[in-house]
Amino acid sequence: MNRPIADAFYKNAALHPEKTAVVCDGQSVTYGELASEVSRYSHFLLENGVSYGDHIGIPMLNNIFSAILIMAANEIGIGLVPINPSMPPAAINSVFASGDVKHLIAHAAFLRRVGASLNIPGRTFCSDGEYEGAVSFSGAETCASDRPVIPQITGDETLVLIMTSGSTGDPKPIDLTQNCKDIRAKIFTELYSLNGDDVILAGTPLYHTLAVRLVMLPLILGGTAVILPRFTPELWMKSVQESKVTFTIAVSSQLSQISERIGEEYDLTSLRCLVSSSAWLEPAVKERLINKMHCEFHEIYGTSEVSSPTDIDFRDSASKLRSVGKCVPGASIRIRREDGSEAAVNEIGEITAKSVQIFKGYYKRPDLTAAAFDGDYFRTGDLGYVDEDGFLYYSGRIKEIIVTGGINVYPQDIELMLLENPAIREAAAFSLPDDKLGERIAVIVAPADGAKITERDVAVACARNLADYQQPRRIIIVHEIPKNSMGKISRMDLRAMYGGEG
Repeated sequence: MNRPIADAFYKNAALHPEKTAVVCDGQSVTYGELASEVSRYSHFLLENGVSYGDHIGIPMLNNIFSAILIMAANEIGIGLVPINPSMPPAAINSVFASGDVKHLIAHAAFLRRVGASLNIPGRTFCSDGEYEGAVSFSGAETCASDRPVIPQITGDETLVLIMTSGSTGDPKPIDLTQNCKDIRAKIFTELYSLNGDDVILAGTPLYHTLAVRLVMLPLILGGTAVILPRFTPELWMKSVQESKVTFTIAVSSQLSQISERIGEEYDLTSLRCLVSSSAWLEPAVKERLINKMHCEFHEIYGTSEVSSPTDIDFRDSASKLRSVGKCVPGASIRIRREDGSEAAVNEIGEITAKSVQIFKGYYKRPDLTAAAFDGDYFRTGDLGYVDEDGFLYYSGRIKEIIVTGGINVYPQDIELMLLENPAIREAAAFSLPDDKLGERIAVIVAPADGAKITERDVAVACARNLADYQQPRRIIIVHEIPKNSMGKISRMDLRAMYGGEG
């Protein structure tokens, strides 16, 4: 058997059974307690119709129960298909079908809401009590606490199937194996000098791969995982202070809010290293965090398919605030022109990445997997360029380029200019259909707290600082720009939202 993550966890439990393993929302479990629970849950699932290799759908909540399930999946070789609990039934059924979901583990409130609408061929389990027709996890209390023996496990089993961000109709399940997640953990351990003394905060939803990694990472190392039940800037800072968090990765939208609220109310000095992920972080937010935080501050670039092939430590590279870093160990970046040739230094093209952290492929979609690669390099669908020092710069998504009157416009160029205005907190440029130009440019802007901004203010700034072909034809002022569950602004969603207006 090769269970790299489970074996490391159980070894730590044997060495330090009294050490705190997981903390969440005022509750905590030791390594000894967690190991017993993982074993009992593993036996319970096996005794109730779950078999090695099965896929289980989970509307994942940020709690200790989810941490137990993640480790149990590693232990018995099953795959988890986590979803946002608020998804509508049709979307859930589409995701579950694409991921070959056989069983469902869900809380009672979810089952009451949509349970009858789901197509589950196997067993349904209720995680927090009783529900008619579901198996209650209360039965796990009487199961054995020794590790089950599953001789088939090689480590190449699916551990997590993550759907591509914003998938609709035809989800693309990203297949992440135990070995893949273990390699990613080892890269991060080396990159950020992590060890068993670290307290690591998972502050994003557990139905995304980032939070799953941040829960498993400390348990592999013998450290402590702190799970944030939900995100607010105050709750994040309070958790750092109370649990003495030393390391975390936060998404850019979280860091933007945190940077505006850091003050004397919370003691954040336990943080040794803070990393920004998910979406590109504006230079103004980076500067605030560098000035306010007394720790290493990094930004990583990547996708769920290749994890994080680049990293930058801004304290070592203060002159590269707009960059997303250099390649990490085991990774390389190639900028690809439309004809497939390699772009020159400082020339924008598609970012392609080769990495030891690569995913197994899109589950049961060899066609999509093959189309996603240029040789050994994964085609990210992102645009960027590499400077003369080898630093990567992100320029946006290929699908988000605005082609107006036959000219390519990069939304980020417009956004960066607008965000130089301290009265603007958020800005996004996106396309709307246009009969004459093909596409016209729209911008949506949210003012900073206490500031006032008008459509005329935005129009004047654009007229003074942008080329004629970059000028927005529509300007929208809102209190806050709509985002997805990871705090990302989706230009495609904005196009759908505002395409029929104005």
